[in-house]
This record gives sequence, C-alpha cells and structure tokens, in this order.
Amino acid sequence: MSSHSFKVIVVGGGPAGLTAAHALQLAGIDFVVLERRTNIIEDLGASLVLGPPSLRVMHQFGILGDLLGVGHEIIRNRSFDSDGNVLHESTEILRLRKNHGLAPVAFHRAQLVETLYNGLPDSAKDKVLLGKKLSDIQPDEKGVSVTCEDGSSYHGSVVLGVDGVHSKTRQLMRKLALESNSPGDWDAEKPFASSYRCMWCSFPRPSEPGDAFDTQHKDKSVMYLAGRERGWIFLYEKLPETTRERASYTDADMQTYIDKFKDFPVTDNLKVQDVWEKRFTAGMANLEEGIAGHWSWGRIVLAGDAAHKFTPNAGLGLNTAIQDIVSLCNGLWSLKRTFAKRLTSSDEELSQLTTFFETYGRERKALISGDASRSALVTRTHAWANPLYYFLAQYVLSAKIVESFMLEFLAKRSMKKALVLNYVNVDEPMVGAVEWDHPLVGAAKAR
Repeated sequence: MSSHSFKVIVVGGGPAGLTAAHALQLAGIDFVVLERRTNIIEDLGASLVLGPPSLRVMHQFGILGDLLGVGHEIIRNRSFDSDGNVLHESTEILRLRKNHGLAPVAFHRAQLVETLYNGLPDSAKDKVLLGKKLSDIQPDEKGVSVTCEDGSSYHGSVVLGVDGVHSKTRQLMRKLALESNSPGDWDAEKPFASSYRCMWCSFPRPSEPGDAFDTQHKDKSVMYLAGRERGWIFLYEKLPETTRERASYTDADMQTYIDKFKDFPVTDNLKVQDVWEKRFTAGMANLEEGIAGHWSWGRIVLAGDAAHKFTPNAGLGLNTAIQDIVSLCNGLWSLKRTFAKRLTSSDEELSQLTTFFETYGRERKALISGDASRSALVTRTHAWANPLYYFLAQYVLSAKIVESFMLEFLAKRSMKKALVLNYVNVDEPMVGAVEWDHPLVGAAKAR
C-alpha cells in the first residue's frame, strides 16, 4: 500500500480530536475528523488544565503563544472546610515552573478548543466535518469504512476513537470483536463506573487569576479555579451507590443540587451561591472512572476518555489523552515511512498495525495507572470518603513537607518522561531545573 493512500478516520472533534488533527497533519498523514455536533466551538463545559508536557506539544503545533494569551498559570492553593476555616494554603505548585519551565495553565474549554481549531492550516480545517454522528464501522479487504447517521461514509486505513467516555467507537469495536470470536475477556458494554457526580459552572472571575481552592466536607467537596477572565466551580458529591448507568440531569435537578452547597465557601469572602448567581454556563453529570481492558481491535484504536476516564479533580484527563495521541502518531508516522519504502499488502499492513496498537495499549495502560490512582485519591480525600481519607486530608496531604515531596519527586519523575512528537523539530520552550527525557531539538540543530 502506498503512503499516499494511508488515512486515519478520527471520530470525535473535541480537544483530543483536534490534537490528533494537528499531530496527523504535521506527520503528513491524511485524515478526516468526524464530529457529531454542528458547531466545533460551543461554550460548553468548564475549565481544562494543561501541564508543561502538554504545553510542549502545543508548542510543536505552533499555538503555545496563542494559548498562553487565553490561559493563566495556577499559582496558589488553599483548602477550606465547609465553615470557611483554612485547612491549608501554599504556592508550592510553582515548583513545577522551577523544574519544568511553567506551572499548569487553566483554560476555559471553549477557548482551548477555539485555539486548537484556529491553529490548524485551512487545508486541515477542511477535513474537520461537523454533524457526523457515527453509525457503523465495517472492516473490509482494503481497510475500514465508517458510516454516519446522515448516510455519508468514509474509507481509511485506521479508525481512531476519541469520542469520549460514552464512545460509540468503543461500542462498535466491542461488537465487531465479539462477532469475530476474538480471544480474551472483553470489557463490559459500559466499562466505567461512577461513584461521584459533579455540577460545574463558569462566571466572571471574582478573585486574582491563578487561584486553585478547594472546600472539603463529608461526601461533598468544592473546587474553584480562577483563570484569566473566568472562574469555575466544581461541586462534587458521593453517589448513594456506584453505578454504570449514564445520568441525565435537568435544570430543576441542578437547582436542587446547588441548594446543598450554597453556603460552602469558594474564597475567603465568597460562597457558592454568590458565584452561581452570576453564572454563564452550567452542567452536571456522573463521573465515570476506570481503564478499559481493550484499547484496539484490528484497525480500530482508542485514546483519551474513550479508553480511560478519571475524575477531574487532579486535572489529568486531557493531559493523558494528549500523551495517548502523541504515542499513537509517533508510531503511525514510523509505520507510514515503512509502508512508503515498499509495496505493502493489506494483510501485512493490518498485521503491523495490530501489533503496534497492542503495544501502544499495553504501554499506555501501565503509564496511566498512577494518574488514575492519583485522581481517585484527590476526589476521595477532598470528600472525606472514610476515616482514612479524612486523616490523609487533615494531617498528611495538607503538610507542606508532603506536598513538597509529591511535587519535587513524584511529579518531577513523571513529567520528565513525557513524550513529544518525534517528527517536529522546534526549540525547547520549557526550560527548567529538570532535563526532559525526550528533549525537543530545534530545526537548525536537526539539520
């Protein structure tokens, strides 16, 4: 198969799908992005946080400057109890700036999506198709075909599912695998379970940018972030029992929910009710958690929330998705170069893709298990899930020496291993005390 006929069909046009579009375009790999919504940029969702490893990748896309113009570093943490007593406060998070060149940056989701989309060349934007709700996936002798509910169809070499926690790609992949009697224990149709739910909203920023505060209580917690222009709150509550069912919440449900939190502090002088009354947008959902056992079958592969889902307290979801996509695109770029050197049969191409996807899934699952555990720990510690978590919140994780250890050793060790695109040569934007395991090489040095 010639390199010119190799094509990736990306299902999902959110932040992860647009990240894939950038990475594939830079790799010289043909692609199409199928997004079920009719608008690529909508004021939905709340905030997203990108750490230094993800921002290095954004620099490879050529959009880091634009992103830093709409986002703001997180520079201070503070914890309250529900009565407003300060349990902990620090600026230790700035150790990440010292070590890695920048502290994590908070964005309004819509602005992040807009910057990702606007940063694509026009030729790549033309490949982002809207109103394309996935209906079916069928492999054939030459590749794989995707059909949408509007009757349109697309043929390619690979289907990349980045269509979220309720991924249709994952459901169809599972169906195909079971129909083919593929060996191994396949995930349940709903592989992720929810123990918590969350309501969020955005509003005009009421405090200094860079605040990252939390309020802790038994089975409930509040997170507050202050970005460049907006603030966001996240209201967490433990569910009566763990469920795998998807929940749909009405405006009336949200109003009932807010009443449980209205007197919880957000800052020293603001309560939840104060910022809720000034909200721009709001939403509510159950919070699925888990790591799928199968990330690929044949020419179909998953990344991001389609493959793994964390609670958002630690802000790791999109960051791990970006690393998934970098890992995948590095491998696809390498395979494409192999295919270009000689005529490759469809069977041989499928064999190489299958082997690569299995390796990708195995390696990524091993790496993200710690992120999943960390996210779960933060959620349960803030909500005092049991006496042990209460003890951790009050006496262990709130200690400055523990926070310093986690940032100076655990976070440092994890972040320095982060991948970058092997085929994009740019100067290193994140220079700190810690050397990256995968350094960026400037274009001049690469020559």
